[in-house]
Parts: sequence; C-alpha cells; structure tokens
Amino acid sequence: MRICSIASGSSGNCIYAGDENTHLLVDTGISKKRVEEGLLSLGIKGEELSGILITHEHIDHIQGLGVFSRKYEIPVYATKGTIEGIKGTASLGKIPEGLLKEIVIDEKFRLGGMEILPFAISHDAREPSGYRIENGKKAVAVATDLGVYDDYTVRRLKNLNGVVLEANHDIHMLEVGPYPYPLKRRVMGERGHLSNELSGRLLCDILHDGLQYVILGHLSKENNYPELAYETVKLEITLGNNPYKGEDIPMMVAKRDMVSDVVVL
Repeated sequence: MRICSIASGSSGNCIYAGDENTHLLVDTGISKKRVEEGLLSLGIKGEELSGILITHEHIDHIQGLGVFSRKYEIPVYATKGTIEGIKGTASLGKIPEGLLKEIVIDEKFRLGGMEILPFAISHDAREPSGYRIENGKKAVAVATDLGVYDDYTVRRLKNLNGVVLEANHDIHMLEVGPYPYPLKRRVMGERGHLSNELSGRLLCDILHDGLQYVILGHLSKENNYPELAYETVKLEITLGNNPYKGEDIPMMVAKRDMVSDVVVL
C-alpha cells in the first residue's frame, strides 16, 4: 500500500492511496493539471484510477473535479449530501451522467482490491466523511476537516498502518491572527478544524506498534507553520497517556503546493 499527499492545505487537497492493482484519489481540490502532474510523479495515468472519493463539497476539496471527471470519466464516490453539494456548485460545470455514486456512512464498499469504509466527521458541510481504506494487508485513513473527535472517530482509526490526519491551526496564532471573529469561531468550533494539540491527542488514542507513518495535513496558511504543527503533535504524544514518545512515530507534514514523499507501507 502506498499513500501520498499531492496537495494539502486550506487552498486545495488531493490525496493518493493505492497499491499495484488499485489506484484511488481522495478529493480533487486542485486543478486538473496539478492532479495529473501529481499522479504522473507516482507513475500513474488519470485513466488508471479506480475511483475518486470525495470527503465533502467545499471548493478546496472539489475544485478540479468537474474538468478531471469530464476528461477521464472516473467514478466519483460520495455521500448523498456531498453529491447534492457537488451538483449545486456551478463552477464545476456538469459532471458526466452516471459518474456520481452515492455511498452510505459506515457501510463498506469495494473498489478493485480495496475495501473502503466511509465514516462521519464533524464539519460544516452537508454530509462530510473521512475514509478508511484497506487492501487485506494494510489499512490507511484520511481524516481531515473535523472540528472535534470522539470515541466513534477513534474506533474508525484504530489499527491503521498509515494515516493522513488534520493539524490545521495553532490555537494562539488563530486567536491573535487576521481572521475576523466569526471565522475564528468557525475554525475553532465543533464543525471546524482540528488544532495541532487536538491532532496530537487524537493520535495518542490510536497509536499502536503497527502504525508505520503519520502525515499531518490540511494546515492553515495563516494560522500554522509546518514546523510548529510537527513539534506540537510530537510533544502531545510524548506528554500523553501512552507508552510512546514523539520521536517513536515516523511523521511528516504534507506540502501545500507540492507532492509530498510517497509513504510505502
């Protein structure tokens, strides 16, 4: 199993997950050209994708979906609420008939050799979801855009080998930063984004010896720094009620505008 961030941040998100038999994208929140370039760097052509999984309808997760789907006619999987949001986004243009496939939270489905479990996340979208992806040998998950987490979230992220996890903002930077007060409240709210500290605490709940790699993603450009997210999450692990130290867990911060290193599990 391989996982790679093609782009991750407030300005656009696109994650690749797959193996030699099945290639998937989670979100296409960047231009078609950048998606294609990212896939090409992984040795994959657009037409070789088995499916596109969409987490929710915000533009930084679907920006390139219209153009990309019209060119390659790859099936797009999303919840009913997210599909309604996609159809209501005029800037995408018309998605080819039959490409939008409705999925149900907590109901597994298969794409090629992958078993996929969509799970609910807390975000201010119509019916947002994260994704757990397994190929019978390894399991990975993409969990971004969640304002809070609970025992349900932890259960869905147990026994992973790799995870893309949101570390959106530093709370102090957000509090004193340039955002207007209502936007600050939204980001910090239960349907907003996960802070560096909460990201580290969630990791403490899912750490186990088989977790081989953590990719921190969806960083805010205005309210975070890669080094700050990395060090804060590591510190939360070290201070947390678990047998691990921050240095024990291989971890990287996904790049905003570049393809990150490929993680091979």
